[in-house]
Amino acid sequence: MAITIGVYGASGFGREVMPLIAATTGPDITLVFVDDSLTGSINDYSVISFETFKALPGTKYISIAIADASLRERLALKCSKGGILPYDVTAPNVMSGHSVSIAPGSILCGFVTLTSNVVIGRYFHANIYSYVAHDCIIGDFVTFAPSVKCNGNVVIEDYAYIGTGAILKQGQPDKPLHIGARAVIGMGAVVTKDVPAGATVVGNPARIMER
Repeated sequence: MAITIGVYGASGFGREVMPLIAATTGPDITLVFVDDSLTGSINDYSVISFETFKALPGTKYISIAIADASLRERLALKCSKGGILPYDVTAPNVMSGHSVSIAPGSILCGFVTLTSNVVIGRYFHANIYSYVAHDCIIGDFVTFAPSVKCNGNVVIEDYAYIGTGAILKQGQPDKPLHIGARAVIGMGAVVTKDVPAGATVVGNPARIMER
């Protein structure tokens, strides 16, 4: 039976994800980009629409390489309704320790580390050189930009975005550091206290950015 893996999104991040999949699959599996605004080919991979992808014969898997969490969720639902299965992307040099649980749809880029006793929700993105330390709980559709440092005993709720180089201070077993749903942690921010849902924080130490 034919197997096709699609990378949803042929922009920058999608082009970074494709070689990770190519490095861990064989020549009997077809790889394509899925994008509704582009056609042709990129880096020798065909770019096709979602409807074309859905109509392909055989089993189809999808990796959604789009940082926007709300859009990622909508596309995940569309793929699920179309009978397309989530594909987990794990770079060959990812390090994962004991008792690490990750729900379907994740993308773990090069040099990502998940230490131990970690629970991660659906469609998690961890870009290059990010880590999640012990006893962390991460919700659905959370995005880590490159080099995020998530130390132990941190809880991150759904749809949060953690910017490049951000540092999340270690919490305590009885009082974890808490990042609320849809919070945005700015590039290089050093988070030392809880962040409310929907807030954007920047700086060192991180403070809520007034709108």
